[in-house]
Amino acid sequence: MNPSVHSQAPLTLLDKIWNRHVVAEDGGELLLHVDRALIHEGASHAFIKLEQEGRTVARPQQVFAFNDHYVPTTGRDKGIAGIANAEIRNMVIQLQTNAVRHGITLFGMDDPRQGILHIVPPEQGITQPALLICGADSHTATHGAFGCLAFGIGASDMMHVMATQTLWQRRQKSMRITIEGEPGFGISPKDIILAIIAKIGVDGGTGHIIEYAGSTFRAMSMEGRMTVCNMSIEAGARAGMVAPDDTTYAYLHNRPYAPKGAQWDAAMALWRQLPSDAGARFDRDVSLNAADIAPMVTWGTNPQQGAPVTGVVPDPRAIQDPLTAQEVASAIDYQALTPGMALSDIQVDRVFIGSCTNGRIEDIRAAAAVARLGKAVVPAWVVPGSQLVKRQAEKEGLDAIFTAAGFEWREPGCSLCTAINGDQLRPGERCASTSNRNFKGRQGTGGRTHLVSPAMAAAAALKGRLTDVRDLLKNA
Repeated sequence: MNPSVHSQAPLTLLDKIWNRHVVAEDGGELLLHVDRALIHEGASHAFIKLEQEGRTVARPQQVFAFNDHYVPTTGRDKGIAGIANAEIRNMVIQLQTNAVRHGITLFGMDDPRQGILHIVPPEQGITQPALLICGADSHTATHGAFGCLAFGIGASDMMHVMATQTLWQRRQKSMRITIEGEPGFGISPKDIILAIIAKIGVDGGTGHIIEYAGSTFRAMSMEGRMTVCNMSIEAGARAGMVAPDDTTYAYLHNRPYAPKGAQWDAAMALWRQLPSDAGARFDRDVSLNAADIAPMVTWGTNPQQGAPVTGVVPDPRAIQDPLTAQEVASAIDYQALTPGMALSDIQVDRVFIGSCTNGRIEDIRAAAAVARLGKAVVPAWVVPGSQLVKRQAEKEGLDAIFTAAGFEWREPGCSLCTAINGDQLRPGERCASTSNRNFKGRQGTGGRTHLVSPAMAAAAALKGRLTDVRDLLKNA
């Protein structure tokens, strides 16, 4: 690997990290060194391929496993034996078996650090600037919030990574999305990324790695940056990144896996060189004004089909492009909505607060600040993203606020976001969700999903419909 991050020409953050990780080149494909691999219960196919080829994990200390996608969020006091579904129970057991066999660190069901693979690594300091991280899940892009290159890969590629600590890739184009200014009252990072996707579309970032730049992102907490980078995938991008700065370093300092002493000083010397150089060229530039962003909701069946909560369901007849009009009509039909109806008139049956997008302590606090203003009139689940988040929230009394307001406080996991763990919507149920995808059936066969921020989700729980949270907060 080339350890230098310097060049005569101005370089982007992506250039600097990419160049550091190139091992070899063959016909336009580059062999990249991988610093961290993140896996969950669904990675069993990668282990099967390893065994079929007679291979072992090359560097087990750089592979981390997590119980998150398939674990239930209730009844955890019974442990693995309490998982009713035999197939899911066996997947959890198999991950445990493979972790022991290959010497991989597992954040398992009985681990006090257990949680989602895009929440635990930052908490533990496993995620760091300048690294290349691959995960067995598309939302691995979350980790780019720390100024690293992070993306999801499939089972075959994960097997290659575990066997060689390298991966073949073609170079992606670069995109810079710049937002300047201070967001308005009641606007969250989730609103910002939904506004970005509504503007550039679900294919807007295809073939690109996005760098989020500008004063709006510089002012964001690490939790907020992770939310934004998490949903880069929903914009079609391979990954999302934010340049590391003092906010990043303060978050990482003294985390269990973060460098210590002289190694911290050496790491800082490298990390401070990473931000894109002045004059660095991007293949595409997009700009937004933070003041123009309102609380967002999705009305359709992909994350692009969203609008400010003050808006209305679009009318396909007013759309000139026939293909787009057909897509909009299909989404409206599936969602059982009426063109022209106010988004704030959409009734919901259920609320979900959690996921790798919005299951961090900052998200739980934002939801609790709204929950304390009333009582839930529909079933509402709050699922912390990790045991650390859960304990911190309980220390602050946030769980008591939720339970007093009629919300259900659950154990950490992916829960209703993935609907493969016993948590799912019934056919026809409509959910205001803080997760990242609103595809048909994403939260359960026939389920209807509206993506919102944690505060907006809590507001929907109190009102039983999609609600402008600013109306509640301004009177608090």
